[in-house]
Amino acid sequence: MKESGLPDRYENDAAEKLSPEKQLSPEQQDLKNAIKAFCVAHQHDEHAVFLIEGDAGTGKSIVINSIFNEIQSLSRSSDKSSPFWKTDNYLVVNHPEMMKLYKNISESYPALKKKDFERPTTFINRMHKSGKRADIIFVDEAHLLLTKSDKYNHFKQDNHLEELIKLSRITVLVFDEKQVLKFKSCWSQGLLESLVKGLPCQTYHLKTQFRVHANQDVLDWIEGFCQKKILPMPQKQAFDFRVFADAQDLYDAIKKENARYGLSRMIATYDYPYRLDGEDHFIHEGRFTLRWDRSKPDEKLPWAERPDTIDEVGSVYTVQGFDLNYVGLILGPSVLYDPATDGIRIDTSRYEDGAAFAGRDGLQDPEGTKERIMLNAINVLMTRAVHGLFIYASDPALRKRLLQMQASRDAA
Repeated sequence: MKESGLPDRYENDAAEKLSPEKQLSPEQQDLKNAIKAFCVAHQHDEHAVFLIEGDAGTGKSIVINSIFNEIQSLSRSSDKSSPFWKTDNYLVVNHPEMMKLYKNISESYPALKKKDFERPTTFINRMHKSGKRADIIFVDEAHLLLTKSDKYNHFKQDNHLEELIKLSRITVLVFDEKQVLKFKSCWSQGLLESLVKGLPCQTYHLKTQFRVHANQDVLDWIEGFCQKKILPMPQKQAFDFRVFADAQDLYDAIKKENARYGLSRMIATYDYPYRLDGEDHFIHEGRFTLRWDRSKPDEKLPWAERPDTIDEVGSVYTVQGFDLNYVGLILGPSVLYDPATDGIRIDTSRYEDGAAFAGRDGLQDPEGTKERIMLNAINVLMTRAVHGLFIYASDPALRKRLLQMQASRDAA
Protein backbone atom coordinates (compact mmCIF):
# COMPACT_ATOMS: atom_id res chain seq x y z
CA MET A 1 0.00 0.00 0.00
CA LYS A 2 1.40 3.41 -0.96
CA GLU A 3 1.49 6.05 1.75
CA SER A 4 0.85 9.38 0.03
CA GLY A 5 3.48 12.00 -0.69
CA LEU A 6 6.51 9.71 -0.75
CA PRO A 7 9.40 10.49 -3.04
CA ASP A 8 9.91 7.65 -5.49
CA ARG A 9 13.26 6.65 -4.02
CA TYR A 10 11.54 5.77 -0.75
CA GLU A 11 8.63 3.91 -2.27
CA ASN A 12 8.47 0.57 -0.51
CA ASP A 13 5.24 -1.20 -1.43
CA ALA A 14 5.57 -4.90 -0.57
CA ALA A 15 3.13 -5.97 -3.30
CA GLU A 16 5.10 -4.01 -5.91
CA LYS A 17 8.45 -5.30 -4.66
CA LEU A 18 7.23 -8.89 -4.80
CA SER A 19 5.37 -8.43 -8.08
CA PRO A 20 5.97 -11.15 -10.70
CA GLU A 21 6.60 -8.32 -13.17
CA LYS A 22 9.36 -6.69 -11.11
CA GLN A 23 12.59 -6.47 -13.09
CA LEU A 24 15.10 -9.01 -11.83
CA SER A 25 18.82 -8.48 -11.42
CA PRO A 26 21.13 -10.56 -13.66
CA GLU A 27 21.77 -12.88 -10.69
CA GLN A 28 18.06 -13.30 -10.00
CA GLN A 29 17.30 -13.87 -13.69
CA ASP A 30 20.01 -16.52 -13.82
CA LEU A 31 18.38 -18.24 -10.84
CA LYS A 32 14.97 -18.07 -12.49
CA ASN A 33 16.36 -19.66 -15.67
CA ALA A 34 18.06 -22.37 -13.59
CA ILE A 35 14.79 -23.23 -11.79
CA LYS A 36 12.89 -23.44 -15.05
CA ALA A 37 15.55 -25.66 -16.65
CA PHE A 38 15.61 -27.89 -13.54
CA CYS A 39 11.83 -28.31 -13.63
CA VAL A 40 11.92 -29.29 -17.30
CA ALA A 41 14.82 -31.71 -16.80
CA HIS A 42 13.15 -33.49 -13.84
CA GLN A 43 9.47 -33.32 -14.80
CA HIS A 44 9.24 -37.11 -15.10
CA ASP A 45 11.31 -37.94 -12.01
CA GLU A 46 9.65 -39.39 -8.93
CA HIS A 47 11.03 -36.57 -6.75
CA ALA A 48 13.57 -33.74 -7.20
CA VAL A 49 14.53 -30.71 -5.10
CA PHE A 50 15.83 -27.25 -6.06
CA LEU A 51 17.21 -25.33 -3.07
CA ILE A 52 17.53 -21.53 -2.99
CA GLU A 53 19.75 -20.15 -0.24
CA GLY A 54 20.73 -16.60 0.66
CA ASP A 55 20.69 -14.09 3.51
CA ALA A 56 17.67 -11.96 4.35
CA GLY A 57 17.17 -9.27 1.72
CA THR A 58 18.76 -11.06 -1.24
CA GLY A 59 15.47 -11.24 -3.15
CA LYS A 60 14.62 -14.94 -2.84
CA SER A 61 10.85 -14.43 -2.64
CA ILE A 62 10.83 -12.15 -5.69
CA VAL A 63 12.35 -14.90 -7.83
CA ILE A 64 9.93 -17.49 -6.43
CA ASN A 65 6.88 -15.38 -7.27
CA SER A 66 8.22 -14.50 -10.72
CA ILE A 67 8.89 -18.09 -11.80
CA PHE A 68 5.64 -19.30 -10.20
CA ASN A 69 3.61 -16.77 -12.20
CA GLU A 70 5.38 -17.76 -15.42
CA ILE A 71 4.86 -21.50 -14.87
CA GLN A 72 1.21 -20.99 -13.92
CA SER A 73 0.74 -18.89 -17.07
CA LEU A 74 2.14 -21.74 -19.15
CA SER A 75 0.11 -24.32 -17.24
CA ARG A 76 -3.14 -22.46 -17.95
CA SER A 77 -2.30 -21.41 -21.53
CA SER A 78 -3.46 -23.01 -24.78
CA ASP A 79 0.14 -23.91 -25.66
CA LYS A 80 0.05 -27.71 -25.54
CA SER A 81 3.72 -27.86 -26.54
CA SER A 82 4.86 -26.34 -23.24
CA PRO A 83 6.27 -28.86 -20.73
CA PHE A 84 4.26 -26.99 -18.08
CA TRP A 85 0.88 -27.25 -19.85
CA LYS A 86 -1.81 -28.44 -17.45
CA THR A 87 0.69 -29.05 -14.65
CA ASP A 88 -0.67 -28.85 -11.09
CA ASN A 89 1.48 -26.42 -9.11
CA TYR A 90 1.28 -24.59 -5.76
CA LEU A 91 3.12 -22.02 -3.67
CA VAL A 92 3.30 -22.88 0.03
CA VAL A 93 4.39 -20.58 2.87
CA ASN A 94 4.03 -21.10 6.64
CA HIS A 95 3.72 -17.40 7.43
CA PRO A 96 0.24 -15.81 7.72
CA GLU A 97 1.44 -12.28 6.88
CA MET A 98 3.30 -13.47 3.77
CA MET A 99 0.26 -15.53 2.76
CA LYS A 100 -1.86 -12.37 2.84
CA LEU A 101 0.68 -10.66 0.58
CA TYR A 102 0.83 -13.49 -1.96
CA LYS A 103 -2.96 -13.71 -2.17
CA ASN A 104 -3.28 -9.93 -2.54
CA ILE A 105 -0.79 -9.99 -5.42
CA SER A 106 -2.61 -12.86 -7.13
CA GLU A 107 -5.66 -10.61 -7.62
CA SER A 108 -3.75 -8.61 -10.25
CA TYR A 109 -2.53 -11.57 -12.32
CA PRO A 110 -4.94 -13.71 -14.33
CA ALA A 111 -2.67 -16.77 -14.26
CA LEU A 112 -2.66 -16.80 -10.44
CA LYS A 113 -5.58 -17.93 -8.32
CA LYS A 114 -5.92 -17.66 -4.55
CA LYS A 115 -6.27 -21.44 -4.32
CA ASP A 116 -2.72 -21.73 -5.71
CA PHE A 117 -1.39 -20.46 -2.36
CA GLU A 118 -1.69 -22.51 0.82
CA ARG A 119 -0.23 -22.99 4.29
CA PRO A 120 1.75 -26.27 4.43
CA THR A 121 -0.43 -28.16 6.92
CA THR A 122 -3.60 -27.29 4.99
CA PHE A 123 -1.98 -28.39 1.74
CA ILE A 124 -0.58 -31.64 3.17
CA ASN A 125 -3.85 -32.67 4.80
CA ARG A 126 -5.86 -31.84 1.69
CA MET A 127 -3.52 -33.76 -0.65
CA HIS A 128 -3.42 -36.80 1.64
CA LYS A 129 -7.22 -36.82 1.73
CA SER A 130 -7.54 -36.55 -2.05
CA GLY A 131 -4.73 -39.02 -2.80
CA LYS A 132 -3.29 -36.61 -5.36
CA ARG A 133 0.23 -35.35 -5.98
CA ALA A 134 1.36 -31.97 -7.31
CA ASP A 135 3.79 -31.49 -10.16
CA ILE A 136 5.72 -28.57 -8.63
CA ILE A 137 5.55 -27.08 -5.13
CA PHE A 138 7.28 -23.77 -4.44
CA VAL A 139 8.05 -23.31 -0.75
CA ASP A 140 8.88 -19.83 0.50
CA GLU A 141 10.42 -19.39 3.97
CA ALA A 142 11.11 -23.14 4.24
CA HIS A 143 12.97 -22.50 7.50
CA LEU A 144 9.50 -21.94 9.04
CA LEU A 145 8.29 -25.43 8.18
CA LEU A 146 7.62 -27.75 11.11
CA THR A 147 10.26 -30.34 11.98
CA LYS A 148 7.94 -32.31 14.27
CA SER A 149 4.26 -33.13 14.61
CA ASP A 150 2.05 -30.39 16.03
CA LYS A 151 -1.41 -31.38 17.25
CA TYR A 152 -2.34 -27.74 17.87
CA ASN A 153 -1.89 -27.01 14.16
CA HIS A 154 -3.38 -30.35 13.04
CA PHE A 155 -0.09 -31.63 11.61
CA LYS A 156 0.18 -35.35 12.37
CA GLN A 157 3.32 -36.33 10.45
CA ASP A 158 6.95 -35.83 11.45
CA ASN A 159 8.25 -33.11 9.11
CA HIS A 160 6.55 -30.62 6.80
CA LEU A 161 9.24 -30.71 4.13
CA GLU A 162 9.41 -34.49 4.08
CA GLU A 163 5.66 -34.60 3.38
CA LEU A 164 5.83 -31.85 0.76
CA ILE A 165 8.56 -33.71 -1.12
CA LYS A 166 6.43 -36.88 -1.07
CA LEU A 167 3.46 -34.92 -2.43
CA SER A 168 5.24 -33.40 -5.44
CA ARG A 169 7.47 -34.38 -8.30
CA ILE A 170 9.57 -31.23 -7.91
CA THR A 171 10.02 -29.13 -4.78
CA VAL A 172 11.56 -25.65 -5.09
CA LEU A 173 12.35 -24.17 -1.69
CA VAL A 174 13.80 -21.03 -0.14
CA PHE A 175 15.92 -21.71 2.94
CA ASP A 176 17.90 -19.54 5.39
CA GLU A 177 19.17 -21.32 8.48
CA LYS A 178 19.69 -17.94 10.19
CA GLN A 179 15.93 -17.33 10.26
CA VAL A 180 14.93 -20.38 12.34
CA LEU A 181 12.79 -19.06 15.22
CA LYS A 182 11.19 -22.02 17.03
CA PHE A 183 11.98 -25.44 18.53
CA LYS A 184 9.23 -27.01 16.44
CA SER A 185 10.86 -25.58 13.31
CA CYS A 186 14.40 -26.43 14.37
CA TRP A 187 16.14 -26.62 11.03
CA SER A 188 19.83 -27.14 10.38
CA GLN A 189 21.83 -27.67 7.25
CA GLY A 190 22.39 -31.27 8.31
CA LEU A 191 18.67 -32.00 8.72
CA LEU A 192 17.93 -30.45 5.35
CA GLU A 193 20.65 -32.50 3.66
CA SER A 194 19.34 -35.70 5.24
CA LEU A 195 15.89 -35.13 3.71
CA VAL A 196 17.17 -34.54 0.16
CA LYS A 197 19.86 -37.24 0.28
CA GLY A 198 19.62 -39.55 -2.71
CA LEU A 199 17.30 -37.21 -4.64
CA PRO A 200 18.25 -35.12 -7.69
CA CYS A 201 19.10 -31.81 -5.99
CA GLN A 202 20.48 -28.48 -7.17
CA THR A 203 21.45 -25.56 -4.90
CA TYR A 204 21.69 -21.90 -5.85
CA HIS A 205 23.01 -19.28 -3.41
CA LEU A 206 21.93 -15.65 -3.88
CA LYS A 207 24.59 -13.21 -2.65
CA THR A 208 23.60 -9.64 -3.60
CA GLN A 209 21.92 -7.63 -0.83
CA PHE A 210 18.92 -5.67 -2.13
CA ARG A 211 17.07 -4.66 1.03
CA VAL A 212 19.58 -2.87 3.24
CA HIS A 213 20.84 0.11 1.24
CA ALA A 214 24.00 0.42 3.29
CA ASN A 215 27.74 0.06 3.02
CA GLN A 216 29.35 -3.24 3.94
CA ASP A 217 30.34 -1.98 7.41
CA VAL A 218 26.64 -1.88 8.42
CA LEU A 219 26.07 -5.43 7.18
CA ASP A 220 29.23 -6.55 8.98
CA TRP A 221 28.10 -4.83 12.20
CA ILE A 222 24.73 -6.62 12.11
CA GLU A 223 26.35 -9.97 11.37
CA GLY A 224 28.86 -9.46 14.16
CA PHE A 225 26.19 -8.47 16.69
CA CYS A 226 24.27 -11.66 15.88
CA GLN A 227 27.46 -13.54 16.71
CA LYS A 228 27.62 -11.71 20.09
CA LYS A 229 30.33 -9.28 18.93
CA ILE A 230 30.16 -5.48 19.01
CA LEU A 231 32.15 -4.13 16.07
CA PRO A 232 33.16 -0.47 15.66
CA MET A 233 30.18 1.72 14.86
CA PRO A 234 29.60 2.03 11.09
CA GLN A 235 30.66 5.35 9.62
CA LYS A 236 28.05 7.96 8.75
CA GLN A 237 26.56 7.39 5.31
CA ALA A 238 23.31 7.58 3.38
CA PHE A 239 21.98 4.67 5.47
CA ASP A 240 21.00 6.22 8.82
CA PHE A 241 22.43 4.04 11.62
CA ARG A 242 21.89 5.48 15.09
CA VAL A 243 21.75 4.46 18.76
CA PHE A 244 19.38 6.26 21.12
CA ALA A 245 19.65 6.92 24.85
CA ASP A 246 15.87 7.11 25.25
CA ALA A 247 13.22 4.85 23.73
CA GLN A 248 10.66 7.68 23.45
CA ASP A 249 13.16 9.80 21.51
CA LEU A 250 13.66 6.83 19.18
CA TYR A 251 9.89 6.51 18.67
CA ASP A 252 9.61 10.25 17.97
CA ALA A 253 12.33 9.89 15.32
CA ILE A 254 10.53 6.94 13.72
CA LYS A 255 7.24 8.87 13.62
CA LYS A 256 9.08 11.74 11.92
CA GLU A 257 10.55 9.41 9.26
CA ASN A 258 7.15 7.78 8.79
CA ALA A 259 5.52 11.16 8.20
CA ARG A 260 8.18 12.00 5.61
CA TYR A 261 8.72 8.66 3.87
CA GLY A 262 6.18 6.14 5.16
CA LEU A 263 6.66 2.51 6.20
CA SER A 264 8.71 3.29 9.28
CA ARG A 265 7.83 1.19 12.31
CA MET A 266 8.79 0.22 15.85
CA ILE A 267 9.81 -3.40 16.43
CA ALA A 268 11.26 -5.23 19.43
CA THR A 269 12.81 -8.45 20.62
CA TYR A 270 10.26 -10.76 22.25
CA ASP A 271 11.25 -9.76 25.79
CA TYR A 272 7.96 -8.21 26.86
CA PRO A 273 4.84 -10.17 27.93
CA TYR A 274 2.30 -10.91 25.22
CA ARG A 275 -0.63 -13.32 25.11
CA LEU A 276 -3.26 -14.13 22.52
CA ASP A 277 -6.12 -13.32 24.86
CA GLY A 278 -7.77 -10.47 22.98
CA GLU A 279 -6.32 -7.87 25.37
CA ASP A 280 -3.73 -5.19 24.59
CA HIS A 281 -0.22 -5.80 25.92
CA PHE A 282 2.33 -3.04 26.23
CA ILE A 283 6.07 -2.46 26.06
CA HIS A 284 7.35 -0.10 28.73
CA GLU A 285 10.84 1.43 28.56
CA GLY A 286 11.28 4.57 30.63
CA ARG A 287 9.06 7.32 29.14
CA PHE A 288 8.10 5.01 26.29
CA THR A 289 4.88 2.98 26.37
CA LEU A 290 3.36 1.38 23.27
CA ARG A 291 1.27 -1.73 22.71
CA TRP A 292 2.44 -4.85 20.93
CA ASP A 293 0.99 -5.46 17.48
CA ARG A 294 -2.63 -6.55 17.56
CA SER A 295 -3.51 -9.92 16.08
CA LYS A 296 -5.84 -9.32 13.10
CA PRO A 297 -6.02 -12.55 11.10
CA ASP A 298 -8.91 -11.21 9.02
CA GLU A 299 -7.08 -8.02 8.06
CA LYS A 300 -6.35 -8.08 4.34
CA LEU A 301 -3.16 -6.01 4.48
CA PRO A 302 -0.05 -7.38 6.24
CA TRP A 303 0.94 -5.58 9.46
CA ALA A 304 3.93 -3.84 7.87
CA GLU A 305 1.68 -2.33 5.18
CA ARG A 306 -1.05 -0.89 7.45
CA PRO A 307 -0.66 2.85 8.22
CA ASP A 308 -2.24 2.44 11.68
CA THR A 309 0.58 0.19 12.89
CA ILE A 310 2.79 3.23 13.49
CA ASP A 311 1.00 3.12 16.88
CA GLU A 312 2.16 -0.43 17.61
CA VAL A 313 5.38 -2.40 18.14
CA GLY A 314 5.92 -5.27 15.73
CA SER A 315 7.46 -8.63 16.61
CA VAL A 316 9.76 -10.87 14.62
CA TYR A 317 6.71 -12.83 13.46
CA THR A 318 4.99 -9.68 12.21
CA VAL A 319 7.85 -8.35 10.09
CA GLN A 320 9.74 -11.44 8.92
CA GLY A 321 9.88 -11.36 5.13
CA PHE A 322 9.00 -7.65 4.88
CA ASP A 323 10.92 -4.43 4.21
CA LEU A 324 10.59 -1.22 6.21
CA ASN A 325 12.05 2.14 5.23
CA TYR A 326 13.15 2.98 8.79
CA VAL A 327 13.23 0.60 11.74
CA GLY A 328 13.14 1.57 15.40
CA LEU A 329 14.45 -1.52 17.21
CA ILE A 330 14.18 -2.04 20.96
CA LEU A 331 16.66 -4.63 22.20
CA GLY A 332 14.88 -5.94 25.28
CA PRO A 333 16.17 -7.16 28.67
CA SER A 334 17.46 -10.48 27.28
CA VAL A 335 20.19 -8.71 25.29
CA LEU A 336 22.97 -7.78 27.74
CA TYR A 337 26.46 -6.29 27.60
CA ASP A 338 29.30 -8.66 28.48
CA PRO A 339 32.29 -6.64 29.75
CA ALA A 340 34.51 -9.74 29.70
CA THR A 341 34.27 -9.97 25.90
CA ASP A 342 33.22 -6.39 25.12
CA GLY A 343 30.36 -8.09 23.32
CA ILE A 344 26.87 -9.23 24.20
CA ARG A 345 25.41 -12.15 26.07
CA ILE A 346 21.91 -13.59 25.82
CA ASP A 347 19.78 -14.32 28.89
CA THR A 348 17.39 -16.99 27.61
CA SER A 349 15.30 -16.79 30.80
CA ARG A 350 14.16 -13.28 29.83
CA TYR A 351 12.62 -14.32 26.50
CA GLU A 352 8.82 -14.06 26.65
CA ASP A 353 8.06 -16.11 23.52
CA GLY A 354 7.01 -19.34 25.21
CA ALA A 355 5.79 -20.81 21.93
CA ALA A 356 9.30 -20.55 20.50
CA PHE A 357 10.63 -22.97 23.12
CA ALA A 358 7.73 -25.42 23.14
CA GLY A 359 8.49 -29.00 22.12
CA ARG A 360 12.09 -29.52 23.23
CA ASP A 361 11.88 -33.34 23.03
CA GLY A 362 14.66 -34.74 20.90
CA LEU A 363 16.84 -31.62 20.97
CA GLN A 364 20.42 -32.42 21.94
CA ASP A 365 21.26 -28.92 23.21
CA PRO A 366 18.06 -27.06 24.21
CA GLU A 367 19.87 -24.17 25.91
CA GLY A 368 22.23 -23.66 22.97
CA THR A 369 19.29 -23.84 20.59
CA LYS A 370 17.42 -21.22 22.63
CA GLU A 371 20.32 -18.81 22.26
CA ARG A 372 20.60 -19.53 18.56
CA ILE A 373 16.87 -18.85 18.07
CA MET A 374 17.10 -15.55 19.95
CA LEU A 375 20.12 -14.42 17.93
CA ASN A 376 18.33 -15.44 14.74
CA ALA A 377 15.38 -13.27 15.79
CA ILE A 378 17.71 -10.30 16.28
CA ASN A 379 19.14 -10.94 12.81
CA VAL A 380 15.64 -10.91 11.28
CA LEU A 381 14.74 -7.69 13.11
CA MET A 382 17.95 -5.87 12.21
CA THR A 383 17.72 -6.76 8.53
CA ARG A 384 14.26 -5.23 7.92
CA ALA A 385 15.52 -1.68 7.34
CA VAL A 386 16.05 -0.27 3.85
CA HIS A 387 17.22 3.28 4.67
CA GLY A 388 17.79 3.49 8.41
CA LEU A 389 18.12 1.46 11.62
CA PHE A 390 17.61 3.15 15.00
CA ILE A 391 18.46 1.11 18.12
CA TYR A 392 17.62 1.41 21.81
CA ALA A 393 19.02 -1.12 24.30
CA SER A 394 17.05 -1.83 27.48
CA ASP A 395 20.16 -3.03 29.33
CA PRO A 396 21.85 0.11 30.78
CA ALA A 397 25.36 -1.31 30.33
CA LEU A 398 24.77 -2.23 26.69
CA ARG A 399 23.11 1.10 26.02
CA LYS A 400 26.06 2.94 27.57
CA ARG A 401 28.62 0.96 25.53
CA LEU A 402 26.78 1.50 22.23
CA LEU A 403 26.40 5.21 22.94
CA GLN A 404 30.14 5.44 23.75
CA MET A 405 31.01 3.84 20.46
CA GLN A 406 28.63 6.15 18.62
CA ALA A 407 30.17 9.21 20.33
CA SER A 408 33.65 8.04 19.32
CA ARG A 409 32.52 7.64 15.71
CA ASP A 410 30.88 11.05 15.62
CA ALA A 411 33.93 12.74 17.16
CA ALA A 412 36.35 11.23 14.65
